[in-house]
Amino acid sequence: MKKFDIRKIRVRKVSVDDLDDRMLLINLYATQALTFIIGLIWVLFQHQNLIQLFTPPRELAFLLWGIGFAGAVIAVDLLISRFVPEEAADDGGVNDRIFRGRPIWHIAVISFVVAVCEELLFRGAVQHAIGPYWTSIVFATIHVRYLRHWIPTGLVFSISYGLGWIYMESGSIWAPIIAHFLIDFIMGLIIRFRRES
Repeated sequence: MKKFDIRKIRVRKVSVDDLDDRMLLINLYATQALTFIIGLIWVLFQHQNLIQLFTPPRELAFLLWGIGFAGAVIAVDLLISRFVPEEAADDGGVNDRIFRGRPIWHIAVISFVVAVCEELLFRGAVQHAIGPYWTSIVFATIHVRYLRHWIPTGLVFSISYGLGWIYMESGSIWAPIIAHFLIDFIMGLIIRFRRES
């Protein structure tokens, strides 16, 4: 049996263009799984009831919060993309690579997985510990691909703060999950169909 030598491991910086589609998806789902596990452990260490956290309320107001916030974010994003040069909102091509040419059902799956995993961690665990403002700073920092330009960084911070706000106002984690899902899904569809035409 061959002996494993940790000294032979080499770390190098890889751009999104160096990854094939399979490796890009593996990275996406692996990071979301890690996000979910960290969020789950953190929520349990905070002695929160996980079932209660994910139980939707009887009143459907949380749907209105989620759909309304998503609509506002998409409208603002479309306005910004119309008047701001594309290079000022560049994310390094990551979103384009994730959504371009992807079937609609897969865009929906990716959007749902990302929404549930990130909202569990950031709204369910981190915001519970440090509040919406600092959570939004952490959320913007985690989305490192946007940090090259102040416009996308400001947008990510604002969206995160808004997601935290609708979580507090609605009293349900499903409001930010729905909003996050709709934002990612609709923007993914825009990227997919814009690139096809």
